[in-house]
Amino acid sequence: MNTIQPEHNGAGLRIGIVQARFSNEIGSAMLKVCTEKLIALGVNTDDITVATVPGALEVPLILQNMASSQQYDALIAIGAVIRGETYHFELVSNESGAGVTRVGLDFNIPIANAILTTENDEQAHVRIEEKASDAALVAVECANLVNLLLEEQLEVFEEDDDQE
Repeated sequence: MNTIQPEHNGAGLRIGIVQARFSNEIGSAMLKVCTEKLIALGVNTDDITVATVPGALEVPLILQNMASSQQYDALIAIGAVIRGETYHFELVSNESGAGVTRVGLDFNIPIANAILTTENDEQAHVRIEEKASDAALVAVECANLVNLLLEEQLEVFEEDDDQE
């Protein structure tokens, strides 16, 4: 059995981050934790691009534009959707999550979705540190894994060409 081990070395990786500004106090705190973790993992500050958008519904569009540029090894979505008294919470959290997932699959790029969906501000504040740190770790690990798998596919393709 061939097991691929997780690789958390971010050196040389290019990471794009999209932060929703709605609930900006939470999003800004998450951005700080996430970027600090990326740097601790070896990602160069010059290789981190941050874009902000009004809210969680706008995040997938900017992720899509970043992904289509082919300038990034992984992307991170950051923000918070906090339940209010209307159905709007369900709509925003469901559509945002589906959009983030679709972009990753459509463009074959890892996206760490760290958009919190909580009942209240207190729950969001409790999750800032762990969720933002995890997003950085997921982005680096999955970028390395996808890059490795793409390299292996290229090697197989080149071997097939050599045999012909």
